[in-house]
Formats: sequence, C-alpha cells, structure tokens
Amino acid sequence: MNNRVVITGIGVYSCIGKNLDEVKNSLYNGVSGVGFDPIRKEFGYRSALTGVIERPDLKGKLDRRLRIGLAQQGEFAYMSTIEALQNAKIDQDWLDAHEVGILFGNDSSAEPTIKSMDIVREKRDTALLGSGFIFQSMNSTVTMNLSVIFKLKGINFTLSGACASGSHAIGMGYVMIKHGLQNQIICGGAQEVNAFAMGSFDALSAFSVRESDPTKASRPFDRDRDGLIPSGGAATVILENYETAVKRGAPILGELIGYGFSSNGEHISQSSVDGLNRSIDMALKDANIKPEVIDYINAHATSTVHGDMNEALAIDRVFGLSRPPVSSTKSMTGHECWMAGASEVVYSMLMMKNSFIAPNINFENPDEFSAKLNIADKTLDRNIDVFLSNSFGFGGTNSSLIIKKIK
Repeated sequence: MNNRVVITGIGVYSCIGKNLDEVKNSLYNGVSGVGFDPIRKEFGYRSALTGVIERPDLKGKLDRRLRIGLAQQGEFAYMSTIEALQNAKIDQDWLDAHEVGILFGNDSSAEPTIKSMDIVREKRDTALLGSGFIFQSMNSTVTMNLSVIFKLKGINFTLSGACASGSHAIGMGYVMIKHGLQNQIICGGAQEVNAFAMGSFDALSAFSVRESDPTKASRPFDRDRDGLIPSGGAATVILENYETAVKRGAPILGELIGYGFSSNGEHISQSSVDGLNRSIDMALKDANIKPEVIDYINAHATSTVHGDMNEALAIDRVFGLSRPPVSSTKSMTGHECWMAGASEVVYSMLMMKNSFIAPNINFENPDEFSAKLNIADKTLDRNIDVFLSNSFGFGGTNSSLIIKKIK
C-alpha cells in the first residue's frame, strides 16, 4: 500500500493564541507569548520565565464526568482537537459511524502525580484521592481521555519521544494511513504548563534568566542567547487517506509526503549533527524530492548554544547550496516540549496557507554557525509550496516532516 496522506484539519491552543486566527496574527506580527511567572520564583526556580497560557474553562463544554480525568495538557488538547475537527468538517455523527484513531505526543503528567502524592503524604489516606487522579497522571492521559470524549474506535495510544513526541505522533499516523491500516487519525502533541513539570529542567540551568525582558529571552540562533524558555499547550492535525478525504468533500490543507527519523546513539541530552542529518535525509528520500525543493524550514532550535549549533551545521550540510529561509517559531512561543513537533507543523501550515514566513524574532547577532543559514529575522511575504519541520529530543530522538501544498 502507498496511500497519499493529507491534512484536512488543524487546531491549536498556545501561548501566542487560543485559536488559529489569533495564532496566525501573532506569527505574522512576531508577537511573543513569553512572560514572568511569580509562582515559579516562590517555588525556588532559578528562572521564572514561561509561555503564558490561560487554562480553558470547560464547564458547559464537557460534563463533570468527562472533565474529571483531564490533566492540564488534556484540557489544552481538547480545545485544539475541537477546532481541528471543525476545521476538517468532521462531526460526532461521522466519528460514531467510522473508525477514526488518535495518536498524541505526551511525555509527562507531573502536576496530578505530585498533587496526589502530596495529599497521601499529608492525610495518610489514599481514599481521599478520588477517581480523577489516576486518569490525569498516566502518560497516556490525553489519548485515553479524548478517545472517550469523542467516542473514537480506531488506533489509540500515546507516543513518548521527549521533545519530538508531537512530530513522531504525526509521523506514525502518516505511516499507518500510508500502509492502509487506518483511514483517519487525529494526531497531535500536548504539553502541561505548570511549575511542577519543569523544576528538574530549571535545576540543569537550561532556562534563560533574562527575566527583566521576557519577550526578548527566547533567542534561537542568536549569539547572545542564554537558554530556552519552557512553554506548552496543544496542537492537533487531522490526517486522512487522500481518497477518503476527496470522497467526503473534505478541505485538503496539505499533503504529508515525507517522514524521517533517527537516533543519535550518543549523549542523552545533546544533539548530534550526524543524527539530525540522517533524519532530514530520510524525510527527503521518503518524499522523493531534492533539498532545493524545500521553500522553508521550521527549525527545532530551542535557544541553547549546543542544540542551535548542531542544527545549524546539519541544515547547512544539506541545504548549503539552496539556502531556504529558516526560522524557529520558538523565538515567540518558547520551547513547547512534547507539543512542539505538532504545533510547529500547525504554525507552518498557517504560513503556507497565508503566504508568509514567520520571523525568528530576537535574532540580532549571528554566531559562526547560524551565520551560514538564511535566517528570516523579519516577516517575509513569501509563497510556500513545500516545508520541512524538524524536531529533536532528549535521548537522541529525531523527527523530520515534509509537507506540501495541494494545488
């Protein structure tokens, strides 16, 4: 089987907007969603910077029985999935009548895990926990809850691949549809945004301490960066068999034509140029295109010296002659971790649909590695026919996705 795989719906809930329109405007105007969180300072964080996201109020949208099992990232994922399904023109009647699957990237559920144990430690009685904590604290919390809320009957599991989780979820959905195992899959990534989830990262001095000017703190590829900014939310991408989408008259937003992946097999927290290149090369080979066909690269670049350097070297090695525009939307959103691979596909889809390239804000001084790239430091009004989205994570996991416009 070699089915074509298309994207018929996208949705997002992030620090730069609660829906597609808000996010599109933020991307075009280079608006940062980074702010200062006093709770983190009270907790003893070295850095109190984070992507600032309002928690959605689901009362009136979901009954209590369905809300009780949703962790914070599950709430975000519900919002992005509702938007994506509406965008794809898929209603509950369709979900009831067809085998639709769900694959989400998620790699932690810290808040309910810690809060439940705090109750046990204080009260010495597990009976006081109630039923919600178990469904909130499991790593599969997003897929287990959304599969019940939307009454899904297809594939149903969570992918845990560090900061490449969301990208791998889309990639695995692509593989399943391409080989005829499913016709429609709800894919995405979700990331909790709370002080419980990021303490160990802060302990590694991984975060920027530019607290006096939060919107300037995330500086991918810039010589003067001092660390990343934690962030999160959720993004959803509806994948379908092309024939299924055409038959039901679905809006086809793009076609996923290449998925590449690799493992570095080296350092647990540092990337590898060779590993990144193998992922990118595999995606290009799967798509059966040459590097010069790529019109835009949404870089993984998180605003760390080593990570940005290795990705710049990897991009230059493959695209040194064609030099497509490159930007990291993390300059605006911070690092959305388990969500990032999915959200950055959504961000790039919005750029492709609206013919612009979002800027890599705060890029003021290149270093010797980023100077080799064609980094878009301002918004470019530019047609995008084919884009590449890179995602890399701890443990040396790499994922690259290539998506083209349907004409």
